[in-house]
Amino acid sequence: MMKPIPYGRQHIDQKDIDAVTQTLTADFLTQGPKVKEFETKFADYVGAKYAVAVSNATAGLHIAVLALDLKEGERVITTPITFAASANCVRYAQGEVWFADIDKNTYVLSVESVRELIESKPKGFFKGIIPVDFAGLPVNLEEFRKLADEHDLWIVEDACHAPGGYFTDGKGVIQKCGNGNFAEISVFSFHPVKHIACGEGGMLTTNSEELYNKLTLLRTHGITKENMSKNDGGWFYEMQQLGFNYRLTDFQSALGITQLAKNDQGLERRNQIANRYKEAFKDLIAYQSLPKGSFNAHHLFVIEVENRKRLYDFLRENKIFAQIHYIPIHTLPYYKKIGYFEADLSASEKYYSRCISLPMYPSLTDQEQEFVIEKVVSFIRD
Repeated sequence: MMKPIPYGRQHIDQKDIDAVTQTLTADFLTQGPKVKEFETKFADYVGAKYAVAVSNATAGLHIAVLALDLKEGERVITTPITFAASANCVRYAQGEVWFADIDKNTYVLSVESVRELIESKPKGFFKGIIPVDFAGLPVNLEEFRKLADEHDLWIVEDACHAPGGYFTDGKGVIQKCGNGNFAEISVFSFHPVKHIACGEGGMLTTNSEELYNKLTLLRTHGITKENMSKNDGGWFYEMQQLGFNYRLTDFQSALGITQLAKNDQGLERRNQIANRYKEAFKDLIAYQSLPKGSFNAHHLFVIEVENRKRLYDFLRENKIFAQIHYIPIHTLPYYKKIGYFEADLSASEKYYSRCISLPMYPSLTDQEQEFVIEKVVSFIRD
């Protein structure tokens, strides 16, 4: 009998276990050398100048908008098809969230929809944009950068689904998610079902030294020891602003280092799984399109079907635990209470009525995937 198949699962091997065990018996459990090592290796991996490890990606999004000086009442645009944290970070800073629609084929934030929203308002109405590399598919940030520059907006790239993903720019150059060439700050997640599992954790990347310094300050209570003079004692520190305890531990960082080392291998397997799904569903079931020159990191594999609830229940009856990503944020009670300014989000709402995420993780076996495919196809053809 087939064992239960979740939509996502962490993959922990002996190297991961040994790395954590070694750190647990070392001198530092937190604020030690493994954090800096992880930051350096992650920055190198995505091609950014700086990386800042944090306790989770939500914390990363929070301090990202603070580092960009988002103030009360200022307005930021994001997608409704994402986890709530992509929008909540704006609310944490007392800003206003405005939603633009998704592209119906790629499921990522539509640059045309964002442009239409921006141009419907007076100059300076908006402060920034938070595009999301949804399901692992990179947003074309070159297009968003041009739009942002026209209207003096910053960009925070929510790359939580996409370490190792990339798109190809207008000059034919590969642009990896989080490399800092188009977004001021990018944010990644190390939740267990993500590519790099640290239990919890996140990483911010940037090419700006000024933003890097702000982020490191905000991560640790707003405290620094950098202004010590030779006459100060070793205990000296300054709290320069109101910050937070958003630090990542050393043993989580040790796990992150070994997980990062095998991410390319995991990406290869994820894309093998995605290609097998596409082959099986061709001309039968709709799924996320792949723009030319892009590489989808495939945190998720999403299909669109009629009778989504029936398929969801049918799969669960067969111990296939598919998931729905995501309930549109503007329809959640908290955001409905605020109001979402009568935006046309029809593509997002239609997507939500049909979407379901199938199992997608490197340790998914061929046999398990064939079982999933068999059940999905049988349901569609029934």
